[in-house]
Amino acid sequence: MRTGLNVFAAALVAILGVLSASIFTVDQRQYAIVFQLGEVRDVIAEPGLYLKWPMIQNVRYFDKRILTLDSAEPERFITSEKKNVLVDSYVKWRIIDPKLYYVSVSGDEARARTRLSQTVNAGLREEFGKRTVHDVVSGERDQIMEQMRQKADLDARKIGVQIVDVRVKRVDLPLEVSESVYRRMEAERKRVANELRSQGAAESEKIRADADRQREVIIAEAYRDAQKVKGEGDAKASAIYAQAFSANPEFYAFYRSLEAYSGAFRNKSDVMVVEPNSEFFKYMKSIGKGGAKAGK
Repeated sequence: MRTGLNVFAAALVAILGVLSASIFTVDQRQYAIVFQLGEVRDVIAEPGLYLKWPMIQNVRYFDKRILTLDSAEPERFITSEKKNVLVDSYVKWRIIDPKLYYVSVSGDEARARTRLSQTVNAGLREEFGKRTVHDVVSGERDQIMEQMRQKADLDARKIGVQIVDVRVKRVDLPLEVSESVYRRMEAERKRVANELRSQGAAESEKIRADADRQREVIIAEAYRDAQKVKGEGDAKASAIYAQAFSANPEFYAFYRSLEAYSGAFRNKSDVMVVEPNSEFFKYMKSIGKGGAKAGK
């Protein structure tokens, strides 16, 4: 009885072992190639559960997703102007024909990356050699990438790979060239700055001269108007004086003599040399006589 159970258990284990060796799964992110005695028997692209002959067939998996080939260091290319530029780029690629991919590069991703890198670098070198620095930096950058993608894709199809995209991340000048360019840019900026300063100074002088001219015109016009008003005032004053004093000429003569006396004898130290009988003392003498008579 025990022997029968042992045989049954051994048979069950053997069956389970055979089943486990015969069943394999394919993920939605993978391709699977079934080999039979070293030859490609089948290519599976759909995910699911599959069977294979144990000990006779084996399975290898390949990534179905889009992969990235990113250069570790920028590559040095020469433009049509014979100037060196450092180009940092990357490539997006994926396997579309697993059988051809396996036959071409033995399914080795490192070999596939090397092949793609050589293809892309050769294409970029050719495209950059046709264009100037300005074109590769800004003018025709998108056109270069699209043409490069098409050329690289044609070559990649030979190994069962599709080039999805080629992108230039950065285009730099070598250090020695960059310093020269920066110096030229600095000199150009200084020239423009000096030109703007000189234009500003000239404009400032123009504005200042115009302001001075306007100031002189305003002062002259104000002086003219002031003199006109003053003249009109003096004329009116003279007319009023004439009208007022014409009524009594004697009083006018007396008033003017008092103003003269006030101006002549303002300080005690003032000295006048005149004849006693001068008309200047006419009213002063009459005031004295009036005072003497009043004293009597």
